[in-house]
Amino acid sequence: MNRTISGITVEHFFTTYREKLKLELLAGENGLHRLVKEGTINRPSLALTGFYKFFANKRVQVLGAAEMTYLRTLTGDQQEEVFRAMARRQVPCFVLARNYVPTRTMLQVCREMKLPLFRTSMITRHWINLATLCIDNEFAPFTSEHATMLDVKGIGVLLRGDSGVGKSECALALIERGYSLVADDLTHIRLVDERELIATGPALNRGYMEVRGIGIINVAEMFGIKNVRNEKRVDMVVSLHEWTPEVSEERTGLEENFYPILDQQVPAVDLYVRPGRDIARLVEVAALVQALKIMGHDPAKEFNERLIRHMANGPEDRPTITRLSRE
Repeated sequence: MNRTISGITVEHFFTTYREKLKLELLAGENGLHRLVKEGTINRPSLALTGFYKFFANKRVQVLGAAEMTYLRTLTGDQQEEVFRAMARRQVPCFVLARNYVPTRTMLQVCREMKLPLFRTSMITRHWINLATLCIDNEFAPFTSEHATMLDVKGIGVLLRGDSGVGKSECALALIERGYSLVADDLTHIRLVDERELIATGPALNRGYMEVRGIGIINVAEMFGIKNVRNEKRVDMVVSLHEWTPEVSEERTGLEENFYPILDQQVPAVDLYVRPGRDIARLVEVAALVQALKIMGHDPAKEFNERLIRHMANGPEDRPTITRLSRE
């Protein structure tokens, strides 16, 4: 089921990205329950002058050099009027960039109105760029798939299939060959920047796998930390099915199949499990073929074009016959 986020608390934003964004809480700790309702950052320059039309009050508000310089030209009463007006519009929080020291009025209003006030040592532009990436990730649409996610030859492979079809055994064989596990059995997927599907696993079982007949194994301890990744872009979907005599399998690769995830069409391959087939090897080859396609080379289409030229012009590799004359 696809889900979207309508808002995150200031407390979640602070605790999750505190170190990354170098945030320090100065005042308003009683207002950490406030909601950030839009996944971007706002500089309230016009709002400080009293112009509130189109004021993005649902976003994190950051004050840089220009805003702080302007505020210091105002009297204490004027500052109080400005900050109370913004607080009444339910802004989630304020962030002071460049380690600026807040004015006495700013601290007083934030404490009284229970409005969180943070400070960061980062310069304004860099903080906004980094914070936008962080908060955009929080608001990205997401879904979950009952599938195993792997990094195979740099290609993110989402391995699907019914319970007991052999997903974990296939994933284990690929990990033994040096590839990386992202998530086992349950994969969370986010749509970032409306173009990239980023897969990750639940934090609780990250790095662990369930292997039928053996139980839970720790991939990092058994194969090394290089065989575990926190996240990976989804480049293709491989679906495993039980083989039956009635199955009609793809022979040429000319037909392109796709699997929809969050309204994005992901290249898909169907593989049928039966005795004697090395499914892990087939998944590995499928990943290599997808890597070629990403680079602009489609083996099936190239061979088809070659075959059409052969049929139109005759064989390209026809041997040359030289007749020797008798002297």
